[in-house]
Formats: sequence, structure tokens, C-alpha cells
Amino acid sequence: MTTMSTTRAAERHHSHDPGTPVLDPMRGLSAEEIDATREILAEAGLLAEQTRFVYVGLDEPAKADVLSGAELPRISRVLLLDRATGESADVRVSVTDRAIVSRTGIDGANGQVPILDVEFEAIYDLLGSEPEWHEALAKRGITHEQVALAPLSAGEYGFEAERGRCVIRVLAFMRHDEQDHCWAHPVDGLCAYVDMIEGRMFELVDHKVYEIPAESGNFDDPEVQGAPLDTLKPISITQPEGPSFTVEEDRVSWANWRFSLAFDAREGLVLRRIRYVDADQGGIERDIVYRASIAEMVVPYGDPSPARFWQNYFDTGEYVFGRYANSLQLGCDCLGEIRYFDATIADEFGHPRVIPNAICMHEEDYGTLWKHTDIYTGSNEVRRQRRLVISFFTTVGNYDYGFYWYLYLDGTIECEAKLTGVLFSSAYDPEAGDHASEVAPGLGAPYHQHLFSARLDMMVDGVANAVEEVDAVRVPMGEGNAYGNAFTKRTTRLRTEADGARDADPIAGRVWHIVNTERQNRLGRPVGYELRAEGTPTLLADPESVIAKRAGFTRKHLWVTRYDRDERYPAGDLVNQNPGGDGLPRYTEADRSIDGEDIVLWHTFGPTHFPRVEDWPVMPVDYAKFTLKPYGFFGRNPTLNVPSSESLGMACHTDAAAGGCHCEAGACSCSGHGHGHGA
Repeated sequence: MTTMSTTRAAERHHSHDPGTPVLDPMRGLSAEEIDATREILAEAGLLAEQTRFVYVGLDEPAKADVLSGAELPRISRVLLLDRATGESADVRVSVTDRAIVSRTGIDGANGQVPILDVEFEAIYDLLGSEPEWHEALAKRGITHEQVALAPLSAGEYGFEAERGRCVIRVLAFMRHDEQDHCWAHPVDGLCAYVDMIEGRMFELVDHKVYEIPAESGNFDDPEVQGAPLDTLKPISITQPEGPSFTVEEDRVSWANWRFSLAFDAREGLVLRRIRYVDADQGGIERDIVYRASIAEMVVPYGDPSPARFWQNYFDTGEYVFGRYANSLQLGCDCLGEIRYFDATIADEFGHPRVIPNAICMHEEDYGTLWKHTDIYTGSNEVRRQRRLVISFFTTVGNYDYGFYWYLYLDGTIECEAKLTGVLFSSAYDPEAGDHASEVAPGLGAPYHQHLFSARLDMMVDGVANAVEEVDAVRVPMGEGNAYGNAFTKRTTRLRTEADGARDADPIAGRVWHIVNTERQNRLGRPVGYELRAEGTPTLLADPESVIAKRAGFTRKHLWVTRYDRDERYPAGDLVNQNPGGDGLPRYTEADRSIDGEDIVLWHTFGPTHFPRVEDWPVMPVDYAKFTLKPYGFFGRNPTLNVPSSESLGMACHTDAAAGGCHCEAGACSCSGHGHGHGA
């Protein structure tokens, strides 16, 4: 078990002994640094009795400064909220110099700080003191003591009554007892608007009285589950000699890959300096990605009813979803030879909080890497693909999200989001329009999307990068194509940020090549990587809607921007109650050059969910992903030197009696026989 950060706040880096390794300036804040941050703020008189720490994270230094190898000060970024007054501030604290670097007040005009857990926890007693709330529940035949409350981010709709307020909107669900999963029993047509600073409900939307769905949603109840499936046999994944990766603090080496891990309370898992050791170039480490993370995600719902039209959740910017990371368990969340990493973040009082086993890392067999049986020479060669998996899971209310980064032997990088948990339910009203699925008698699940934004700070063989859009193109029959069989590709260089806002086109097989404008491969062509998008729908809300303005990044599959250290989040810095226009639309207004520059790719991906009956009462995992694949980055197949299974002590043989092909030692299967993952 490894803690993400181990450095001490008292360390000074102004002078450096050449014989001592320089600590990575991008490493996550340690517990000692979080403690020091709080102490410095207290000494500066910036903490009152009701001050809460909304976010604490590393104020990352500029990329050029990091790449120069300079020794850089450790600076933390802190978002503070005084719950007594509503005053909030964005503060930079130098842990190295024990000083306040800057303090900027937040007036709410361009958004509020994210929502605190303590605010969610206060809602029950707060609404319990509101007579109008009790009356509304009584109309539905229930009491306040029978409901569970879902306090939710409010968005920003320009309502005069909400001007200057810190607003949370609250929906209710009935529970028959403390073990009853409330999502099965929505108290629909009712929504409370709450001012968290005044500590009161200032508006109640009581649109319609619906019958509360009665069927149980207790998926963990044996009576609901039914008889156990008892034909499944155990699966054992073993590596008798241990895993193939090595770990030193937050640095990982595996096969030809080198990278570092970090964890941020807002973004969760972050991968840094992803490099590949190129044997054909003398074993040099070649950069591919400087920094990769899920920088935002939004869940826009499509129910226009008066009690629900505002449901659009930014789980990263409004809820800081990294703080809800699960502590993963061997045999349940992860299988095999696992290396766990703890994550250290700050709690709402500014003290360090350790999330044990927040990150899971392991190897997986992934079927055939390459194979050929040659009819002329009789050569019969096959190699197994393998991937390194780095993942974390976070639970935000009803949904559980897993984010998995995969590194493959052949230089491929993938990011996959796994979505599970419980649907956010409603009362099913067939007369209200086709905006929800009925998943149980009288129980609705509104149509919605999950739109993730991956921030990919690229560095393909250096920082002089550009993007080319590549489409498959039909060639008309005629001169030069007499028989009509020809087709070709069209390559378009994206020159400025206005060009860099792009839509995927699955019909054209559209991909984007990130190329280095100063480096060529052995054939004289630019070295590069290819971004492959799934091309699922972008935001389906009307372009003039509030959510389209607040989540402008969701209107394109790809944005390409010039690197700027202050441009970290695709929906802007302060997302909660932001009126819109921040983030990528604003970043790209300058229309900077992106041709041969230090660039960042922002990729929007994720499913559009029309819920199924099979998604209730708990949802089987759904998947969404994108792929980065080498395209001209290498001079040939970089995996020719991958050992055969036989040389790894896993000699394959055919077992005719068993009707398959498997290995003497290890969980592998020979390719080409229909057995084994990916064969």
C-alpha cells in the first residue's frame, strides 16, 4: 500500500545539491503540505469559525518551467467559504515560503465555489423546520420523517429571487425503513429551493401530486435478487513471479512505459509524463502526453417538468468528485496482482484525509497481440497482448463512475469510463411527453446524457505539436478510377483555435492526428498519435438553453487550444451557479495558433442514456471510451521483441479432449481456437 505523497512541508528547494534528485514539482500535495497550508492561512487571519475548505490542491507550475528542470516552489490552491457570511475566496499559498501568494474574492457573478458536504447534511433539519414543506408532504400522505432528501446543484437560470444567493434545489424520495433504497419511491412534482447562507427555503415548487411508486428497489435484498446463480466456478488470476511493473513513490515503469500518478480532489486520477521507451532509437524515453485527466463531466437531464427542468449536474466542478473516491477491495473491485495507491486530500476543515486504496493498478492479458501462419515458410508465430490498468471509482449520489486508463504493449493508450449505480428516478407520467422510460410500475427514469471531458495536454516527441483531421473519402468513378474501386483520405491541418472546435464523423471514419511539426520518422513523415473518438451524440439540449451556455464544451467532440497553465477546466474555474460562457468557449475566443505549438486537446465523450427496464433496480455497467494510437510514431511494429508464451514458461498446447488450447502455467489460451479474451 502506497501513499501518494510523502514530502514534508518544511522542505526548501531554493538551493540544490547536484547529487540529490530533484523532487517532481507536479507531485500531489502531501499530508504535511496540507497541514502547512492550513497553518499559513490561520496565521494570516484568513480563517473564521465557520470557514470551510471547499477545495485544496496543487497550484501546478507552468509546463515550460517544469520541463526546464528548475526547482520550483510548492504552492497550494485553496477555495474557502465562510458559511456564516457567504464570503468565499480563491487563495494561493506558498508552502515553500510559508506565505500567502494571492487572495481573490469570489463575488458570484461568474460562479460560486463547489458545494460542501456539510451543506448537504444541513438540508434535512432545515426543511424540517419549514411548515410549507410539511404541508406539501401531507398532501401526498407522507411525513418529513419518511423521506430521504437529494440536495442538488441549482444551475443558474437568471431568476430574480436567486440573485446573490447560494442556492440548492432539493428533491424528495420516500423510504419505508432505514434499509429501503429510496430511489424506488420518488416524491415527484415537488422541489424546494433553499438559500444555504440564510438557512431557509425561499421557494417551493409544488407542481403536481403523483402516486408514489411502491415496488421495492432493494437490489441487495435476497428476496428481490432471487435464487443465486450457482453454476459459476471461481476464476483465479495469478502471476507466480509477481507483476511486471515497478513503483517508486508515484513513478511507474511497466514494459516500455514510464509515467507518474497523481490524485486531485476535483479531477481524481491524473496521469503525468506518459512516455514510451523506444528500443529502435537506442532506448530513449519519448514523450506522448504531458498530463491526462477527466477535467469535467456533466449529466444533463431531458425532463422539462416544472420540478425537474434544472437537473444538470457537473460532478467535477460542482461536487469535486475526486473526494468521493471509493476504497477499492481485492477480489471485488480488482482481480489479480494488485498495487494500490492511497490518495491524500483535504477535508472541509483543511485537515488531511487519506482515502485508502483509492487507485488500483494491475496487468491484464488482452488476447492476441499479433499472429501469422505463413503458407510459404511454414512460420507460425503468435504473441499475447497485455495491458496495464490504472483505475479509480467514485460515487456521486446515485451513480458510480469508474475511470480506467489502459496502456498497451504496442503504444496504444485508452481511457474508458464505466457507469453503474442506480438511475435517478421520477414518477412515470405518460401524459407529460416522451422524456422518460418506465422501468418499473409507475417508476420513471428520465432520459439523460453523461458527457465527460478528457483534458489531454499533449507532448508528442516534444511541445511543437499540431492536429490534422483525417477523413475517409470516396473517389467518383471516372478518369483514374475507371472501375470505381478507389477511395482515399482527406487530411486537413487545424491552424487556429477556431478550426480546432470539431465534431466527430463516424461515417467518414474521422480521426485526428497529433503530429510533431519538427520530428519525422524514418520514412520522412511527421511522428504522431491518432485520437479515435466513438462519435456518440454531443449535447442534445437546445443551443440557446441555459445548459448549452454553461456546458459549452459539450457542443463539440474536440477542442484544441494553445497551452495556458490557467486553463484547467472545460466549463471554467467556478462551475456552480455559473451563468455560462466560461471554459472552452472563452478560452478559444482569442483564436490562437495551434499549428506547431504547445497544445491541449479536450475530448468530449460519453453515452446518451434512454434507460432500459434492465437498468433497474441497479444498472449493469455501461461503457464509453476513446483511444490514442501511434500513427507514424514508431518506425515499425514496436512489439516484435515481445517474448512468446513459451519463453515466458507458458508453453501452449492443444487439448483435443477439452476442445481447446491453453497454457501449462498462467491463465492464457492459444489464439485462433476461439478461447481466451480477444482470441
